[in-house]
Amino acid sequence: MPKPITYILILILFGVLILIRAFENLLFYDPYLTFFKNDYLYIDSPRREVLKLVFFTSFRFWLNTLVSLGILYLFFKEWSLIKFSVLFYAIAYIVLILVFIYFIINPKQEDYYLFFNFRRFLIQPIILLVLLPAFYYYKLNKDLK
Repeated sequence: MPKPITYILILILFGVLILIRAFENLLFYDPYLTFFKNDYLYIDSPRREVLKLVFFTSFRFWLNTLVSLGILYLFFKEWSLIKFSVLFYAIAYIVLILVFIYFIINPKQEDYYLFFNFRRFLIQPIILLVLLPAFYYYKLNKDLK
């Protein structure tokens, strides 16, 4: 694939990530979006439907993951890195969703900040921001040898 087309596709995929974030209120059920915009350390946890919240949070995670995998593939064009990324995302999802469910079922005011940060890894493509430079560094070292 010619480089200009690759760059355009990467920009489009980053645009999709931006659109997911921009329309999060319309696309996903998440009462914590407004909760964490307020002074959440001093108010009670919002009313929520646990199954619906877990479903939409999972959907958002996997939507971000698919777009992120596309970006990683276009950047590096190595299936071994994509396979590793899929495994990494799957393990991260299992760990993060279990912690997320715990915080939803047991909301404690002293845990809100920790919950806020765990939730960010599920709803935002932060893992992509970790994997991109890690794979770039890996490729640099691999190509130097």
